[in-house]
Amino acid sequence: MVQPDLSVVIVSYNTVDLLPACVESVLAQEAASRQIIVIDNASADETVDILRHRCYRDLELIANRENVGFARACNQGLRRCRSDMVLFLNPDTVVQPGCFAAILDYMAAHPETGLAGTAILEPDMRPHPSVEYDYPGHHYVRDELDGLPGRIAWLLGASLVGRSELLRAIGGFDEDFFLYGEDIDLGLRMRKAGHPLGFISRARVVHLEGQSERRAPAERVFARKIRAELLFFQHHYRQETIRRIARARWLQATWRIPGLRLSLALARDRQDLLEKLVKYQVTRRIYGQYLRPGQRKGR
Repeated sequence: MVQPDLSVVIVSYNTVDLLPACVESVLAQEAASRQIIVIDNASADETVDILRHRCYRDLELIANRENVGFARACNQGLRRCRSDMVLFLNPDTVVQPGCFAAILDYMAAHPETGLAGTAILEPDMRPHPSVEYDYPGHHYVRDELDGLPGRIAWLLGASLVGRSELLRAIGGFDEDFFLYGEDIDLGLRMRKAGHPLGFISRARVVHLEGQSERRAPAERVFARKIRAELLFFQHHYRQETIRRIARARWLQATWRIPGLRLSLALARDRQDLLEKLVKYQVTRRIYGQYLRPGQRKGR
C-alpha cells in the first residue's frame, strides 16, 4: 500500500450538515496524496449513513457506539495513520486551496517542529486567533515552565498538523480530556519533549467555531471548558500554584456576579450579559468546589 503524503483525522459529532463540505474540501486538495479517517462519536443525526451513502473515495470510517470524547477519538485515528504527517481537522472546517501543499512545505523546511497550526479564518474570511504565547494562569506559574523550546505555547485544535511518530512517542492526546483543553495539553507535552510548535500562515482553514456544541446549554459548555482548564492545571502545575489560580478565579467570579445581575435588571439586550453571568456562576461553583478541603489535589 502506497504511503500517503498526509493523513487527515476528522472527529465528528452531530455535524451531518457540515461534515460533507469538510470532506469534499480535503478531497479537492491538489499536490498531495492523502488518507482520510473519520471517527464518528455516536452521532444522533445521520452522519454515518450519509458518509456510507456518498461512498467518498479513500475515506475510512470508524463509527463508535458511544461518545468517547474528542481526545480518545483522535487517538483512534492516529493509530490508523499511514503517513509521517497527520492533520487533525474539525468537521466544521473547510480547507482552502493550497493548504496541504503549504503544510508539507513548512514541515519539510522545519524538521525541528513537532506540531504546527494553520491559519484559521472566520466564515467571512477574517482571521481568527489561533496561536497563543501564554498558558492559562501564566501569571502564577513563574519558573514552572522555564526552558521550553520555541515561543508558541499552544495552538487552536481545530486544525493541527503533527509528526505521527512524535505524537505516538508522547502518547497522543491525553484521554483524561473529553472535550476542550486537549490542544493546550498536547502542545505543552510536545514542547516538554523538546520540540517547538509552529504556525503555517500560508495554510488556511475556514472554521465555523463550536458547531458540535451548538445545541448544548451554555452552562454545560462553560462547565466543560472550566473543568478542562482545571484538569490542565492539575496535570502540569504545582499544587500551590493551582490553589492560587483557583482562588483568583473564584474571587473574580464572586466580585463580577452582583454587578452582572444589576446590569441585567437595567439592560434591553440581555443575551451577552446572561452568558457572562452563567460563565461566572459556573466558574465560582467549580473553583469553589476545588478550594474546599478534601477535594482532588494537583500534582
